[in-house]
Amino acid sequence: MIPGGGQPNMQQLLQQAQKMQQDLANAQEELARTEVDGQAGGGLVKATVTGSGELRGLVIDPKAVDPEDTETLADLIVAAVQAANENAQALQQQKLGPLAQGLGGAGGIPGLPF
Repeated sequence: MIPGGGQPNMQQLLQQAQKMQQDLANAQEELARTEVDGQAGGGLVKATVTGSGELRGLVIDPKAVDPEDTETLADLIVAAVQAANENAQALQQQKLGPLAQGLGGAGGIPGLPF
């Protein structure tokens, strides 16, 4: 036994870790439900992804479709999806960043050496 009542402190750390784990799971679930948009070509192509980065929708304005120039359309689609994913990453930082800091930044638990 650790002098000075070390056991309750370990129990408290374990409870904090479990709460942080539950908060993280809740935030990840919320991200999976939240949809984020990105666009390219001044709105000619719009992509919708979840906060976790899953592509959910793609809208292409007919003006963007030129049978003679499919490369530009492909570039617009890639750019719109990338923009949506960047927005999703920003949302992830907003939702998960505070939780990661609570875990010690690098995944560790405050007070523990890992």
